[in-house]
Amino acid sequence: MQHTAFLQNLITKAQKDIKTIVLPEGEDKRILEAAHIIADLKAAKIIILGNVSEIKDHFAKNNWSLDGIEILEPEKSEKLEQYAQTFYEMRKEKGISLEDARKQVANYNYFGTMMIKSGDADGMVSGANHSTADTVRPALQIIKSKKKGRSVSSAVVIVSNNEPFIFSDCAIIIDPTSQELADIAIDAAETAMSFGIEPKVALLSFSTKGSAKSEKVDKVTEALKLAQQQLQAPEYVNSPIRVDGELQLDAAVDAIVANKKAPNSEVAGSARVLVFPDINAGNIGYKLCQRLGNNEAYGPILQGLNAPVNDLSRGALVDDIVGMIAITCLQAQK
Repeated sequence: MQHTAFLQNLITKAQKDIKTIVLPEGEDKRILEAAHIIADLKAAKIIILGNVSEIKDHFAKNNWSLDGIEILEPEKSEKLEQYAQTFYEMRKEKGISLEDARKQVANYNYFGTMMIKSGDADGMVSGANHSTADTVRPALQIIKSKKKGRSVSSAVVIVSNNEPFIFSDCAIIIDPTSQELADIAIDAAETAMSFGIEPKVALLSFSTKGSAKSEKVDKVTEALKLAQQQLQAPEYVNSPIRVDGELQLDAAVDAIVANKKAPNSEVAGSARVLVFPDINAGNIGYKLCQRLGNNEAYGPILQGLNAPVNDLSRGALVDDIVGMIAITCLQAQK
């Protein structure tokens, strides 16, 4: 099977340090095909959650090997009680009973997330048949965010003319505050670096450097100040992350426009990480690039969690899922 250069690069990196990824949507044929491709390439060990006999039949019909693939039915798993006890201990202060914990953990997304928590898997990819909330909620309750008091956000990798870009946030925080935008900018830069993308971050707006006046512009300029303050922290000494804003999209990515609109910017004209002012802009922006620009799109990738749990668009193609599994492996390698 022919993969794009970007996808092939992800697979090659995943093959260097094999991780175990759980796929809780074994009822979906796209998921099964992606699992087969990844296992066949020896890019990850795969655990599929679903009906064992139906999944085995599907693999047999397609003459696919089950090497490197484990199939589990959560409701029959010997780990179910152990996971329920752990989940109960984590959530009892929120008022959950042990009986409710058992029911919750039998949900495939919760079971998959508990596998990561318990060290039985390194990451999870879900969302082919579930909403973003169904994937994110267990991750927030069980895996939790890396930095206390900081929101988890999302990123999408868009590959345009063989150049990868990070778009953020396109799926989680509906109308971020200036502080949340600053956090998104730093987290998206770190996501970029994990894929070898230059962490030049543009905080996008309909204005460039004061060309328009609005509270919406003020939110972005305030976010820039807060992001730059974060970069003063000791952990970012000698960091290659550069953030600028507010920038219009053309000023962010086109050197000729940047020269006119923001001549003194280190980021304008060469931004690789595009931070949108709200989820409307981010979601529309990445889908425009994907559908009308015919570009590769991988995501939403969740950023800011203690372990990788990633979401799929319900319209995901098999190659998109293969890419997301490889991306999850790369995040787990860190």
